[in-house]
Amino acid sequence: MRYVIMVSHGEFAPGLHSAVKMMTGSRDDVLSTSLREDMSADEFAENFRKLVEPLNTDDSVILLADILSGSPFTNALAVLDEKGMMANTLVLAGMNMPMAITAVLMKDNFDDLNVLKETILSEGRAGMTEFSTTADDADDDI
Repeated sequence: MRYVIMVSHGEFAPGLHSAVKMMTGSRDDVLSTSLREDMSADEFAENFRKLVEPLNTDDSVILLADILSGSPFTNALAVLDEKGMMANTLVLAGMNMPMAITAVLMKDNFDDLNVLKETILSEGRAGMTEFSTTADDADDDI
């Protein structure tokens, strides 16, 4: 099975997981955990270890992290490495809602991991855009 696992500082990953669930439904193949303010990096690693304990070494993982090289990122990688899963893990940082939804909905549609990676990253980038409006003084009735 291919899993999407979200990790972050604060409540970002669990919050994003909740928002993604609203769009994709509740799924057993989407997991999340976070490094909370009152938690040490070792405590996070232990929580992550428990989260991935049911995964088999032949399962694959798409790990989405908030920040490249942050404590959740590095500790999650260390645990996946301990478990012998790095060869089957795609690691992406800078997660956002479009990226997470695409990962969840498209993860089983591509055999080619590079195509999946580019699809996820492309949607994540496309989700970052400026919305601008122009003021039309002729419509002001005040």
